Amino acid sequence: MNIEILGTESLGVRGLCCFVKTKKQKILIDPGIALGYTRFGLLPHPLQVAVDERIQKKITKAWSEATDIVISHFHGDHTPLADANPYQFNIKRIAGLNPKVRIWTKDPNHFSPVEKKRAESLSRILNQKLISAEGKEQGVLTFSKPVPHGEAYGNLVTVMMTKIEEGGKFVHASDIQLLNSEAISQILSWEPDIVLAGGPPLYLYRLSENQIRRAWNNAKLLSQKVDTLILDHHLIRSYQGLKWLKSLSSETGKKIICGADLMKKPRMLLEAKRQRLYKDLPVPEGWHELYAEGKVTPEDYWNLGKKLYESIKLID
Repeated sequence: MNIEILGTESLGVRGLCCFVKTKKQKILIDPGIALGYTRFGLLPHPLQVAVDERIQKKITKAWSEATDIVISHFHGDHTPLADANPYQFNIKRIAGLNPKVRIWTKDPNHFSPVEKKRAESLSRILNQKLISAEGKEQGVLTFSKPVPHGEAYGNLVTVMMTKIEEGGKFVHASDIQLLNSEAISQILSWEPDIVLAGGPPLYLYRLSENQIRRAWNNAKLLSQKVDTLILDHHLIRSYQGLKWLKSLSSETGKKIICGADLMKKPRMLLEAKRQRLYKDLPVPEGWHELYAEGKVTPEDYWNLGKKLYESIKLID
C-alpha cells in the first residue's frame, strides 16, 4: 500500500486529500481543496494561489487514475464544487474524466441541506451515481458510520471515516478534530497502523480549554495504539498547531507528524503566514478580481517566492 498526501495545511492549502494505491485499487479520498477565503482580513496571497493551482493539477491526475473516490463529507475543502470560488476545486475540471470510477459517500439521509445540494450537483454534472457507503465493506475498503464533525452538538455535520487494509491498515479520519470519543473508539477498533486525522482548530478562539484538553488526551490515546499518527488540517492553520504537535510528541515519547513530514517535504503553513506574505511580496489592488477573470496568473509570485523562501524552492 502506497499513501500519498496531495493537499493539506502543512502542504500550503486547506484540505485532507490523499491518494492510496493498493495492488488492485487506486483510492482518492477527499478530492477537494480551498484557501481560507479571508484570513487576518486578507484574501489568499498569490503565492498561495500558485501552490493551490499545482495541487489541483495533482488531484485532477489522481481522479483520472482512480478506481474509487471517497468523499467524507461535502465541505468545500473536501469535494469538487459546482459553485467553487476561484481557489476551490471546480467540478468542471473532472467532468467526463473518469466515468467508470466508483464514488463513495455518506448516506444521503445524513447530508445537511448544503451537502444534499452539493451531492446532487456532483452527481448531475458528472452523470454518475454516488454510492452510499456508511458501514459497508468493498475490497480493501471499510467505511464507518457517520461521526461528528468536531463537537457533537448544535447543527451537526457528520463525516465518514475510511479504513484501507492491505498488509497494513490505514485510516483516514477527516475533520474529527479529536473531539468525539465515538470517532476515537471506532478508529481504535480497526487497530490501524497509520492514521491521518484532522486535529483541533486551535486558531479559533471559540475552542474551549476543555475541548483542547479532550483533543490532547484523545491524541495521546491514539499515539499509544498507532505506529504512525499524522495530525493536520485544522490543527495546522496556525503555528500553534506545530507547537502542539511537538509538545504532544515530547509528552508521549512518540513521533507524531503532519502531512508534510510523511511526504518528506518542508512544512509550508502559508495560511498562517499570510500577513508575512503580503509584507514580503506586496499584492497590487485588484489582483484577485483580475485572477478570477483569468487576466493574471500567480506565476510571478511563485518565482519570487522561490527566491525568498527556502520551502518554496524545495517543492518545485
